Amino acid sequence: MEATVRLPAREGYAVWADTYPPRPHNRLMAVEQEIVEPIIRSAAPKRALDVGTGTGRYLGLMRSAGAALVVGVDLSMPMLQHRQCSTPRVCGDACRLPFADGQFDLVCASLMVGDVADLGPWIREATRVLARGGHLVYSDFHPSWTSQQWRRTFRAANGRQFELTYFPHSIDDHLQRLEEATLAIRAIREPRIAGRATPVVAVFHATRR
Repeated sequence: MEATVRLPAREGYAVWADTYPPRPHNRLMAVEQEIVEPIIRSAAPKRALDVGTGTGRYLGLMRSAGAALVVGVDLSMPMLQHRQCSTPRVCGDACRLPFADGQFDLVCASLMVGDVADLGPWIREATRVLARGGHLVYSDFHPSWTSQQWRRTFRAANGRQFELTYFPHSIDDHLQRLEEATLAIRAIREPRIAGRATPVVAVFHATRR
């Protein structure tokens, strides 16, 4: 049996890009979107940013929620070049966003912060580009992943299995960083999926005061 190859996030996404679909493709992503989509629609954004957009899963949803300006940003050029997404996107770092202050009234990030070692710079940047009253909604792999020893694995086009590394973050760490950025925390959701006794993802919703 061929061993699973462990890769850091940027290298892993480059390998995964060819087969990564622009839709929820596992139960974790489906339950995450069930929580995030109503928040986006209720926010009714006009200018929306998707950080860690990958193949653009949330871009169409933002447009259907009423956003006239929709922008995606991702650090992985192979993911941005994915043939199934026609929306223009920008290559950039979530911790150094290439946008002006207060440019968006919604910033979204789906399961991106597991690729970030320190939540502080990411949340400060998300806050900086938010307009006053704007919404930040993002998700992370639940801290229970560490205790359950779950892994992020995928199969490449050639059938070989890979594992992506990620940085675990506690709920308290998220709360501390959100409070330091003077964001008003609106909700924290910790959904489960069938067959799992513990939550699999954490979703955070906050607004800029």
